[in-house]
Amino acid sequence: MARKLDLRLITPVTTRGLRDLAEIAHLESADLGFSHSLIDTGPPSIESEFDEALSVPGTLARVLEAERAGVDAIIIDCMGDPGLKPARELVKVPVFGPAETSMHVAAMLGHRFSIVTVLESVRPMLGNLAQTYGVAGKLASVEVVDIPVLELGARMDEVRAGLAEKALHAVRHHHADAIVLGCTGFLGCATQIGGHLLARGYDIPVIDPIPTTVMVAAGLVRAGLRHSKKTYPTPAVKPLVGFDIAR
Repeated sequence: MARKLDLRLITPVTTRGLRDLAEIAHLESADLGFSHSLIDTGPPSIESEFDEALSVPGTLARVLEAERAGVDAIIIDCMGDPGLKPARELVKVPVFGPAETSMHVAAMLGHRFSIVTVLESVRPMLGNLAQTYGVAGKLASVEVVDIPVLELGARMDEVRAGLAEKALHAVRHHHADAIVLGCTGFLGCATQIGGHLLARGYDIPVIDPIPTTVMVAAGLVRAGLRHSKKTYPTPAVKPLVGFDIAR
């Protein structure tokens, strides 16, 4: 039997309860398990570039902590992928961002894809990430349901209805061939949205970022692959006030 992998989810916000490992328990197996951490200082949710910037120092601290704990891979639990590049510089263990992973998977599974996310303020962030990740030419549109992250749990019926409506709009009016759920808080909604589209004649993939990233991460770890340290070189040793990267 293969050795059991430990994938660490780091939720880069300070709000407790936004992520419960019970939500991804169905992804566990005899050779795959999960651990989880939050940041201590930073934003309660990430809905702008400002929020993302505030989350990065705490995220990097948790990334370093995870590597020291011996995890096999790290997933940054936010579609802004906050701190993804510096995290890859900081550690050797593979680090994955749900936005990067989901966009590349969507680009493989269809000619063009649309993202359905939470708020208008997130639209530029996701558009910029598509440019950074080299898939902007595959991005058909970014749609919003206009529900803040911290209200998702209490308004889940409304969330699912909004996702279904916006996904259908993206397919019909922007010719999307795949849908990416643009917030990790939409975990578990993909099956229903896919069913809604299929009932209207559109048999297309709906990508749930966390399960997709978990499976990609586990597969790459099993294949013995991680990010290039030529692309993401280890930071030079220098005095850092308030941050310890000593090895």
